[in-house]
Amino acid sequence: MIIELAKNYGFCFGVKRAIKKAEQIKDAATIGPLIHNNEEILRLQKDFNVKTLENINALNDEKKAIIRTHGITKQDLADLKKRNIEIFDATCPFVTKPQQICERMSDEGYEVVIFGDENHPEVKGVKSYVSTKAYVVLSKKELENIKLPNKIAVVSQTTKKPEHFMEIVNFLILRVKEVRVFNTICDATFKNQDAIKELSVKSDVVIVVGGKNSANTKQLFLIAKMHCEDSYLIETEEELKKEWFLNKKHCGISAGASTPDWIINKVIAKIKTFVD
Repeated sequence: MIIELAKNYGFCFGVKRAIKKAEQIKDAATIGPLIHNNEEILRLQKDFNVKTLENINALNDEKKAIIRTHGITKQDLADLKKRNIEIFDATCPFVTKPQQICERMSDEGYEVVIFGDENHPEVKGVKSYVSTKAYVVLSKKELENIKLPNKIAVVSQTTKKPEHFMEIVNFLILRVKEVRVFNTICDATFKNQDAIKELSVKSDVVIVVGGKNSANTKQLFLIAKMHCEDSYLIETEEELKKEWFLNKKHCGISAGASTPDWIINKVIAKIKTFVD
């Protein structure tokens, strides 16, 4: 059986930056999970004493706080700055960008449509920078019964599919007098999604490695599943099952943006024990 990695997969720029920061800072607390990968978070805790707090209210006597890659709300950041604690901002620059756009556009009187999951920490943070009115939607249907204003700005969660973003943009352009469109989808997301599509078409089994609470990882899995029925989402090699690989000729492997190489390597090694 051929085992082939996607052309683009794994750690993105923002995650690499955040992990490096956490390793250098040490003995700190992150506000929310630094990234969406439990195994890597456990490694940081064990090797660098970087612990994870649910929110800023969980801070006690910590001296150093790291803001997660997905960012935090504007209000939480303001509250954090009032505390006697050293702050290290590991918010991904691709997430900071829509925050800044939302703040600027709403200051100019635009209401804002955010294409994304309202419960995702990145979206919660971005929405908090809107001072007018924000509409968080996952499809154009959610906008159909809303009385829209004359001026609207549109941004996206960084991990969403561009074709779905364009459906919302096209819907708004036909109904709103002035629409300002900002493509805030991350380049790494484009590349990883294109790569898993290309790989899954020629594979008869696909393994996607990453946190099951990771939006970009789940998106990779959904794309793989569309083109290869025998696609599986796992967090570690322990979840692999030998029967998945019986009579398979080509195994494709991809990984979410928060998945480190050491986990991917363990997965590959385990698969090889099934087929050797």
